[in-house]
Amino acid sequence: MRILLVDNLLIRRYGKLRMGPGRALACGAIRGNHRLCEFSDRDLARYMGFGIRALGERLVNKALIKTAKNFRPDAILLGHCDFIRNSTLDAIREVVPGVKIAHFNVDPMCDAHPQEQMRERMYSCDALFATTAGEEYLKPFVTGKNVVAYMPNPADTALETLDNSTRASDDFSFDIFYAGQPRLGDPRLAFVNRLSAELADKPIRFELIGMGNRPAVVGGAEYDDLLASAKMGLNINRYFGMKWYSSDRIAHLMGSGILTAVYDGDQMQDFFSDKEVLYYHDVPDLVEKLIHLQQNDTERQAIAAAGRARYHKIFSGERILNFMLETLFNRPYSSDYEWTAEIYR
Repeated sequence: MRILLVDNLLIRRYGKLRMGPGRALACGAIRGNHRLCEFSDRDLARYMGFGIRALGERLVNKALIKTAKNFRPDAILLGHCDFIRNSTLDAIREVVPGVKIAHFNVDPMCDAHPQEQMRERMYSCDALFATTAGEEYLKPFVTGKNVVAYMPNPADTALETLDNSTRASDDFSFDIFYAGQPRLGDPRLAFVNRLSAELADKPIRFELIGMGNRPAVVGGAEYDDLLASAKMGLNINRYFGMKWYSSDRIAHLMGSGILTAVYDGDQMQDFFSDKEVLYYHDVPDLVEKLIHLQQNDTERQAIAAAGRARYHKIFSGERILNFMLETLFNRPYSSDYEWTAEIYR
């Protein structure tokens, strides 16, 4: 299949890349022997418009139509492409008859902006995918002519290249870390501050990245070094208790063999057992379990290894892309995908 991926590929960061879902889907397309064309809308808008947003937006839309005409894709996958207009998608359908178009959204669907993005695309796209589950978040965007479905955060072994589960406890710079930039009022801030206070007198090295005096690490080899430095990682989201939602941080942690601590109210037990993930309910519960694993490194390694294997097996970019394409083209599913309860037509 010929796939045109339109996403923010961060060319302008000169190698300081994020291992985001778009790149994992691109890896999945290559592994699945698809013909792939990548179109980085934000980079092209910046370059073509000489920094003038209005000019860049107009030119990048014309460029996408030309790209589709030249490439003739069977499917177009749109990430968070706010520069791309629906009129452009209509024009593409005229020059590439029969093309199927899908939008994927990786932000929490209880926020206003991703809801606006989904509303923007619900009539112009054949399928919408989101990394948030739940009828209340997905069904409102069903039009009768499209399909709306949950998609997990994909990983790929070409991106998540580490396997920290094979390394001993004394081989790390810190024991557990959290990387994020929560603002005042963000519940994550109160959580990590309390956790930091609880661990202050414990023999556990807790590192906060992007908070206090530690600058954020947003991508590139520096981010790889950060992942390589930790044996355990904290996966907390901006909102607690949203079914199956997580930032793509979970793919980076679990996919790298880092034992991952996950809030037990996000229903990730539907995918991973407590032999693959460290589930916690609150700060005291998490502290108790961290102390236990700090003293039992063989158990930490076993959980991290099982979690890494499970994540790459069920949430690989290739498998998730296959699900998206089969959903987009309304084809029989080639695998027993674990999340098909969250498909709405």
